[in-house]
Amino acid sequence: MKISHIIGIIVIALAIGIIVSTAGDASSYVNFTQAEELARNGEKDMIHVVGKLKKDPRGQIEGMHYQPEVDPNHFEFTLVDNANRVQRVVYNSPKPQDFDRSEQVVVIGSMQGDHFQANKILLKCPSKYQDNKLEVTEHEAKTAKL
Repeated sequence: MKISHIIGIIVIALAIGIIVSTAGDASSYVNFTQAEELARNGEKDMIHVVGKLKKDPRGQIEGMHYQPEVDPNHFEFTLVDNANRVQRVVYNSPKPQDFDRSEQVVVIGSMQGDHFQANKILLKCPSKYQDNKLEVTEHEAKTAKL
C-alpha cells in the first residue's frame, strides 16, 4: 500500500472520531416531564426545553422574579413547555435583555428537585419588522411593477 493511501485512511479515521465525539456531547430537546425522568435516572447531560412564558390575560408575565438590587445573579420565571406543563426555571445570571418581549424561550440545563436549573437561555424575540409593517397602496404597487 502506498503512503498516500495510509495517510488518507488515517485522515478518514480521525474525521470519524471527531464526528462521533461531538455527537456524544450534543444535548437533546425534551419537555419538562422527560427532563424530570432523566434526572431521576441520574442523567447529567445538559438538555434543551422549548416553551413559552406564562402570561396573564393582559399579557403580563406570571411568576417572574428578578430583584437586581438584592441579587443580580438570581432570576426565576415560569415556563410552559410544548406539552403544556408549567415549570419554575431558575437562572443564576442576570435577566436576559428583551426577555419580556420574547415569543419563545429555550432553556438549557437540567432538572434539580422542584425546578429546572438553566445554565443558558436562548430567546426568540419578535421580528424588528413586525411592528413597522410596510403598507403599500394599490397605486404604489402598480408603479413599482413598471
